[in-house]
Amino acid sequence: MRVLFVSAPLLGHVLPLVPLAEALRRAGHEVLIGTAADAVTAGRTRKLPVADVAPGLSFARVARRMMLRHPLVARAELAGTAGTRGVALLFGAVNERLVDGVAALTDRFRPDLVVYEPLAVAGAVAAARRGIPAVRHENNLFDGAVLAAATAGPALRRHRVATLPDPVTAVQLAPPELVGERPGIPMRHLPCAAGETTGAFPVRPQRPRIAVSRSTVDGPGGGGIMRAVVAVAADVRADILLVRPEPGLPARLPDNVFTTGWVPLDALMPTLDAVVHHGGAGTVLGALAAGVPQLVVPGPGDRRHNATVVERSGAGWAVSAPAITADQLHRLLSDYGLRTSAGRFRASIAARPHPDEVATRLAAAV
Repeated sequence: MRVLFVSAPLLGHVLPLVPLAEALRRAGHEVLIGTAADAVTAGRTRKLPVADVAPGLSFARVARRMMLRHPLVARAELAGTAGTRGVALLFGAVNERLVDGVAALTDRFRPDLVVYEPLAVAGAVAAARRGIPAVRHENNLFDGAVLAAATAGPALRRHRVATLPDPVTAVQLAPPELVGERPGIPMRHLPCAAGETTGAFPVRPQRPRIAVSRSTVDGPGGGGIMRAVVAVAADVRADILLVRPEPGLPARLPDNVFTTGWVPLDALMPTLDAVVHHGGAGTVLGALAAGVPQLVVPGPGDRRHNATVVERSGAGWAVSAPAITADQLHRLLSDYGLRTSAGRFRASIAARPHPDEVATRLAAAV
């Protein structure tokens, strides 16, 4: 069986697809990822075949164009309050750029199955155009069906497809305790590296460790997390590890603050006692899968929604970067309720089917 995976041109969108793609390849199927921009590098790092379906595409340029044309929506998007309005405009434009390349790749590769993530509906449109079964791979804490419907319009019109067809099924990464019951095949979330591993860290420190992680997407509204933590670090009784340090940090860091480059989340998370991060869905799920309490700093796009989901889960809470204090970081390490809730999610996620099982089910369904 030949399987085409289609992702939006962002690292955080392609990485959740990798475990299933690798599982299908282990099972003997031919796999190809169609994406663009930074996501192409991530796929190749995992030694998966990748096709650039939109050479020269710049997600940042598309985003800037949307913000200039729709300043009120852009303002709400930066605040994380735009809902699907900003997503529809931004990823609608992105998929209009992707869909011709995805359609051409579909014609060349002739897949038996297309697997697309909710903000890469170009994959669903290309599949519909050729009558190929498609599966929606959820990689977001928003409802994927809602996201796909919101962003599909420009790509549908470009290829004269009347409506976005329903997928054969959906692969669901988020447990129902987190997002509610959603139809489809449950699958265990397996974090993976976002690029070449350039950092290193002790397997387990002698005292508690808090990691601070930031988005793989540079842009307005997402900075300041590490500077805020560093400002109070001297009063925290723990080691603090900055993953991919952000610009603007002090030249001299407190003695308990360390830095590292790219590191695989699946290797890092089990060495942590807590994590402070930007609210990306992959980091949220990675922390839950490892049973690590988390402090989320709400940001643009879906990150405010994700922060709310984390607070509701009981496995963490949300606070703006300027409001981070040493007491809050100590609470991350000592709050029994947080650790208990995080542990429950670790058990729940571990009980979900492994990608190898899901690959077998998909192959049988096509």
